[in-house]
Amino acid sequence: MTCTLADAVGSIFWRLDFAPLLAAVLAGALCGLLSGVLVLRRSAMLGDAISHAVLPGLVIAFLLTGTRSVGPMLIGAALAGVLAVGMIEALRRLARVEAGAATGVVFSVFFALGVVLINAYADAIDLDPGCVLYGSLEGLRWPGLNSPSDLLNIETLTNTPRPIATLAATLAVTLVLFAGGFKLLRLWCFDAGLMASLGLRPGLVGGVVIALVAAATVASFEAVGSILVVALLACPGAAARHLTDRFGTHLLLSTLLAVLAAVAGYTLAVWGPGLFGHPHAVSAPGMIAVCSGVILLVCVLGRMVRKKLLALSQRHFA
Repeated sequence: MTCTLADAVGSIFWRLDFAPLLAAVLAGALCGLLSGVLVLRRSAMLGDAISHAVLPGLVIAFLLTGTRSVGPMLIGAALAGVLAVGMIEALRRLARVEAGAATGVVFSVFFALGVVLINAYADAIDLDPGCVLYGSLEGLRWPGLNSPSDLLNIETLTNTPRPIATLAATLAVTLVLFAGGFKLLRLWCFDAGLMASLGLRPGLVGGVVIALVAAATVASFEAVGSILVVALLACPGAAARHLTDRFGTHLLLSTLLAVLAAVAGYTLAVWGPGLFGHPHAVSAPGMIAVCSGVILLVCVLGRMVRKKLLALSQRHFA
């Protein structure tokens, strides 16, 4: 009986939970890696702006092409992201608006425009504001996947859900670019002025990072929604900043903390309410965002406690 029950639980996990959990982990790893760079550049809000600004680009790309395939969506998102960054810089330099205020104005206007376009063309667009905000993570299914052995089945692999395939491909490209340009990326994060004086074109590196953030947003949007993308582009990098001063270690910790938030958040969202007698699960993307914030809080408090203990030990031996 115990073996049968375990088999039944395992089958339920592979049929219902593996695909959304894998999508959450991939989105966490992708956004967490980029978060490490954005935080070091003090541009976490830029990631926020891009993740909001791509929405009208997605809608317009769909209206022009009539498809939700990755290519047109990515082009539309990238163009919208570049336009948003350009408008932020224009407000900063021409209108002398403070950087944070310029970023907030641009991403609010772009996101509102995207929501207006969705409502205006609701009959033609297979999107809704709720899906944009929260995604459809819990509804993600992998046809034909009922056990771990099915992952070795060619037919099952060909039925890989589009969000998972897109996230995996985007993460792979990001890892390759980061590995190949590691030294340039490190120099860009800490001293772009020196990089320019050496003739290494920091603007090109920045453009690639912006394009990767836009690609990560497009890849994550359908599964996890904008709220989780915003949280994962800010919290993991900020948390890792309290744990290390080494660039490579910072990127690794930022990625791992985002994955931890994804696993913990999904687990708590699906099975946590039942522990308190609540019959229904809560929003997995929302809970993952909450967990990423809790991880950041724990890292901040841990650093404060460590500094306090260090000060006490120094005073004791003085």
